[in-house]
Amino acid sequence: MTTERIEVTRTIAADPAAIFAVLCDPQGHVAIDSSGMLQSADGAPVTKAGDSFVVHMDRESLNDYPELGRYDVTVTISAFEQDREVAWKVSGLMRPPIGHVYGYQLAPVDSGTQVTSYYDWSDIHPQYRDAGIFPVISEGALRATLGILARTVAHGSPSPAAPGAS
Repeated sequence: MTTERIEVTRTIAADPAAIFAVLCDPQGHVAIDSSGMLQSADGAPVTKAGDSFVVHMDRESLNDYPELGRYDVTVTISAFEQDREVAWKVSGLMRPPIGHVYGYQLAPVDSGTQVTSYYDWSDIHPQYRDAGIFPVISEGALRATLGILARTVAHGSPSPAAPGAS
């Protein structure tokens, strides 16, 4: 692990296809987010590099830049290997685009799937590197998201409840 990349790994008692389905579903991203920033998403599950969807964010959840409030980002898939890896870049308010990458790598093991979550900001635009704001998400947040992912696939539902549902 470099100082510009965080990786955490956990074995989840599910097959890679079940986990991958959650990771490719925009609603799955919202369901497993440990930061509280992802509020909802619009779009179809991704099937290849270049696919994208919109996530409605609330930066007040981190309380680092609460003035950003609510905003939308576009998640664009940058790596896609069925049941093995999915990664994406985020674009939105910031210009030029930041250039950080989030992703998951999956490997089948006897007890399920070894899942590695990573957050890489090694290729961010110099403007953001000089600002000293990275990493935005901590190792603990990535680890917590893997815990929520394990719980989500164990219960078989990647989608959060619809607004107003009890």
